[in-house]
Amino acid sequence: MSAPIPISPATTIFSTTSNSIIPPHLLSPSHLRRHETQPHITTGKPPISSLSCQAVAGAGAAGAATPNKKKKSRYEMENLTTWLLKQEQAGLIDAELTIVLSSISLACKQIASLLQRSSIINITGTQGTINIQGEDQKKLDVISNELFCNCLRSSGRTGIIASEEEDVPVAVEETDSGNYIVVFDPIDGSANIDIALTTGSIFGIYAPDEQCLVDYDEDTLDEAKEKCIVSVCQPGSNLLAAGYCLYSSSVVFTVSIGNGVHGFTLDPAYGEFVLTHEDIKIPKSGRIYSFNEGNFDLFDPKLQNYLNHLRKPGGPAGKPYSGRYIGCLVGEIHRMLLYGGIYGNPDNEKAKNGNLRLLYECAPMSYLVEQAGGKAIDGVQRILDIEPKQVHQRTPIFIGSPDEIDKLMSYLA
Repeated sequence: MSAPIPISPATTIFSTTSNSIIPPHLLSPSHLRRHETQPHITTGKPPISSLSCQAVAGAGAAGAATPNKKKKSRYEMENLTTWLLKQEQAGLIDAELTIVLSSISLACKQIASLLQRSSIINITGTQGTINIQGEDQKKLDVISNELFCNCLRSSGRTGIIASEEEDVPVAVEETDSGNYIVVFDPIDGSANIDIALTTGSIFGIYAPDEQCLVDYDEDTLDEAKEKCIVSVCQPGSNLLAAGYCLYSSSVVFTVSIGNGVHGFTLDPAYGEFVLTHEDIKIPKSGRIYSFNEGNFDLFDPKLQNYLNHLRKPGGPAGKPYSGRYIGCLVGEIHRMLLYGGIYGNPDNEKAKNGNLRLLYECAPMSYLVEQAGGKAIDGVQRILDIEPKQVHQRTPIFIGSPDEIDKLMSYLA
């Protein structure tokens, strides 16, 4: 018999061939061999895997014929960083895009923190400036835009930035590699800030464009800007990724990289976005509609007929649709992805092209909704097929559950 292996008295060893505990003084090297190297005696029971701790569960578990399916731990969670790395390993995105998305999530965390403390640190109200669209800028509009730009610059993977708050696209000179084009609205629904209602951030990411990799000096600055504008103005169908961050009772970062829509909720205890809404699918229909009906008399008569139809009792419960209007595109789309329905920001007599910007509001949101199984149109054509002519171009939009968009089209035809 082989000599025993010396083990301290405090050591506890489990048998590889039975569910009993072997006293240290009886231990020999044969007890440390893997189970598959030992001859198997047919007993009608499956072999127990090597170095198993199953005996701790008690004698009653020893005779179980099949192992129980592993249950997900209440403490098990997947954060955004881990999820992005998995997508990279699967070949769905590259390392450069992973870094860009991580930098955007960091900007969203910073904005969320500022919004929670905005009244306390006196950053509510207007800045006293007007953006390129002629709109009064809130203090947080300017601050959030700067946060987004700084995070994207520091990533070293962004070549061009186009923002609602910038007159023209900005070329990033600090680029190391990647050169992605990022378009964004840093604060959507900024009118809600001062009264602590829902706001959000919207972003879209396009592939790198080599024609904007030029040397920036005073002699070529205007030419470089023109090239950047050309490369930024792409249809939404060219998007590589898009998403939004909702700032409300929870902070929710929702993103698509072309394989569905996934939502991550910020856990304030850890400061991490945790996967809470995996592979979101918008309901095929919904009983919620969202239009600014203060402009009802300015809408096209066909659209008025459609809205009048929604107000009439109908459906299985014999009730009209519920009208909801938040004044924040992010909030409208987030609710719609989960509950279904339709959102509209149409053209009217005072806004011939609608109120929302195509490049960094409508296109990213349309990309998300289509990835979730919904539809988005301008009343005539698919939003993602529109070729932008200007960076701050506006467009009408109707977006939501596929059945609801089809019903609207039957009225607009």
